[in-house]
Amino acid sequence: MSNVLIVGDTRRTPELRHEVPLGIPDTFFYAEIDGRRVVVTSAMEALRVEGLGTGLDVHTVDEFGADELRRSGLDPHGYETELAARIVRGLALASATVPRDFPLGIADALRAGGVVLVVDQKLFDDRRRRKSGHELAGIRRAQRAAEEGMAVARDLLRRAERSNGGLTVDGSQLTCELVKEQVQEAFLRNGALAEEMIVSHGSQTATGHDMGSGPIAADDVVLLDLFPVDLESSCVADITRTYVVGDVPDELHEWHRLCREALDLAAAQVRPGVDGGAIHRLVSEFFAARDFPTLLTKEEGEPLLDGFYHGLGHGVGLEVHESPSLGMIGEELVAGDVITIEPGLYRQGFGGVRVEDLLYVTDDGYELLTDCPYEMEVTHGTKDVP
Repeated sequence: MSNVLIVGDTRRTPELRHEVPLGIPDTFFYAEIDGRRVVVTSAMEALRVEGLGTGLDVHTVDEFGADELRRSGLDPHGYETELAARIVRGLALASATVPRDFPLGIADALRAGGVVLVVDQKLFDDRRRRKSGHELAGIRRAQRAAEEGMAVARDLLRRAERSNGGLTVDGSQLTCELVKEQVQEAFLRNGALAEEMIVSHGSQTATGHDMGSGPIAADDVVLLDLFPVDLESSCVADITRTYVVGDVPDELHEWHRLCREALDLAAAQVRPGVDGGAIHRLVSEFFAARDFPTLLTKEEGEPLLDGFYHGLGHGVGLEVHESPSLGMIGEELVAGDVITIEPGLYRQGFGGVRVEDLLYVTDDGYELLTDCPYEMEVTHGTKDVP
């Protein structure tokens, strides 16, 4: 069994958060040495880590000469580098496997001291794919928050009234920013938060990751892609729905019908052992047979901006995009994965449609974690206001 070393905090280092499920904002050390799981952290955090009751062997930085280094006159970066070297020597760690984003400055110092570090991101990705009970519960909570946010947005669009070519709701102009503000409030009520979200409209919806801005028109398409973080677990959910207000081209309704069909087609394939790339190719072939450009059929070297131009889905957990991939380069699904399926169709300058569900891969298939209506229409004869 190879040794493991992870250095970071649990806000920016998901590999650490998986092993130590606490919000710890300062850098600390996690190591696996001869079967032991060791944490070295500040005295302030040590009691919290011990309180997890997960069998971690917890030490404080004071045991490795931190007090002496604080008085040595080193600058903060020099202190952290030297402390890292002392901790690794103190743990008798001569070699270790580390994640791809291991701090370069610390890696240089350890290697200069003779420690062998081997980068193997797949090792860490694979251990995170089978969600723990704590993580799955967090994903479920985040998904409920996402669905509440989607319901708030849908209600705003439903209640909107025509006014001077635009829309108003509760006396205010209906904008992407107003929708985001009220969606965020729904997240917070449900113990979640989002640093950003997609609420785009009109031609903005043709660009998959355009976050959206500005007034929503009286006859418009609106795309919402919500991915809040559960504040207790730092786990993420992901959902996309596309809505229309007023009269929009029939083409968008047809695209939505096809995306719904593609979603069902893909979900029917989900089970352990199936390659995510194969599911992506199946959906690409479905769209290509209906004359839409896809990554599978485009000219090599040419950028693809229309049709189905992105991967079919991805893993979700401590990051909104993680293993496994359901794209042109796919990965085999395993029980315990949480994945999205998000077929979409787009045309630049016109608009786009995407639907996205969250699935938990079980031993014999999947559990659908999403409970949200698919219907595009949210208004029935939006009325004018004087």
